[in-house]
Amino acid sequence: MTQAPAAPKALRRRHDRGIVALAVPAFGALVAEPLFVMVDSAIVGHLGTPQLAGLGVAAALLMTAVSVFVFLAYATTAAVARRVGAGDLAAAIRQGMDGIWLALLLGVVVVTVALPMAPWLVHAFGASDTAAPYATTYLRISSLGIPAMLIVLAATGVLRGLQDTRTPLYVAIGGFAANAALNVGLVYGAGLGIAGSAWGTVIAQAGMAAAYLIVVVRGARQHGASLRPDAVGIRASAQAGVPLLVRTLSLRAVLLIATAVAARLGDTEIAAHQIVLSLWSLMAFALDAIAIAGQAIIGRYLGAGDAEGARQACRRMVQWGIASGVVLGILVVVSRPLLIPLFSSDSGVHDTLLPALLVVAVSQPIAGVVFILDGVLMGAGDGPYLAGAMLLTLAVFAPVALLIPALGGGLTALWWAMTLMMTVRMLTLWLRARSGRWIVTGATR
Repeated sequence: MTQAPAAPKALRRRHDRGIVALAVPAFGALVAEPLFVMVDSAIVGHLGTPQLAGLGVAAALLMTAVSVFVFLAYATTAAVARRVGAGDLAAAIRQGMDGIWLALLLGVVVVTVALPMAPWLVHAFGASDTAAPYATTYLRISSLGIPAMLIVLAATGVLRGLQDTRTPLYVAIGGFAANAALNVGLVYGAGLGIAGSAWGTVIAQAGMAAAYLIVVVRGARQHGASLRPDAVGIRASAQAGVPLLVRTLSLRAVLLIATAVAARLGDTEIAAHQIVLSLWSLMAFALDAIAIAGQAIIGRYLGAGDAEGARQACRRMVQWGIASGVVLGILVVVSRPLLIPLFSSDSGVHDTLLPALLVVAVSQPIAGVVFILDGVLMGAGDGPYLAGAMLLTLAVFAPVALLIPALGGGLTALWWAMTLMMTVRMLTLWLRARSGRWIVTGATR
């Protein structure tokens, strides 16, 4: 970013209020999402080990399928926020409806593929003979909820673009509570076993999608926006989402490569890696919440034609990202005596985990910058650059990570490679932010 005089205190406070107002509820909603799987695991776990193993396989497949389409939230947030900044709420909601219709179409396609391929997918994922039937049952039933899950993603993007992250928080809390109650009632009360858990999740997701649609439809009627599917608008939403899909798949490839390398290092290393990755992902929620605020705020500024406001907001959010990363890193270092025994009692895992965890702590300020600039460029609709930058990052990371076992490196070396990956991302994003080429004002990019 180009150097500019420091923003006055009043302006910084205004940016801070906007960031906090959007980021705090967004963090709550993000944390609620993985709790769905945790509740299912806690309830199904009492049915037996094969059932829990089957749930683990099916849930991993399901979450992978859904996470690939997270661009439905990202692209919709940016597009809607621009329209909001331009002062055209009817067009903003119309834009959001295009994203929701796209989500529904994609959901139907995924279900059509998932239902007949469920047994093959479960086998390909390596499920044991005892776990495979349970995994297949859960995957087939829960896949019926994928259209609702994708609608939730797109509708969340609509509300974020409208500068509303509170409603997604309330819907997430309601969905979590409903999912827990339905799981207990259907698994044990109705005696449906793992099928009851799957049906509980489907019903909860459908309820969340319905709640979102009620809010969006009410807004559409209030502002006179059409609810009908528009082929041109749906196509435009898909085109905006393709670069973000490439970005997401590249990031997924990085994580899969890291896990594959850790598995080749040995059982102790893969166990420690899963713990580090879980903590890394948890800290990512905090940083991602600020990034979500960045998507909405930057899109609004650019839609309003306020290029300088977008620059100032970007600069302030980067400061937030660095500060948050420093705080998270310190928390990891200070709490490590409590964290490490919490996850494992194996002294070998402890010895392997500690240095890798310290590497993660050191890298958190870098992660803070990465998440924030990622959100800023998403809010600006700069998807093609994000896709190219992430492909470059993958090209740098993959050979380095794959060489680690051959060179005798361990888990700590792998997490230094992950830090290299984040550093490359930071540099590519920083160069783009500094260039100012992401700043394209107007209701559409």
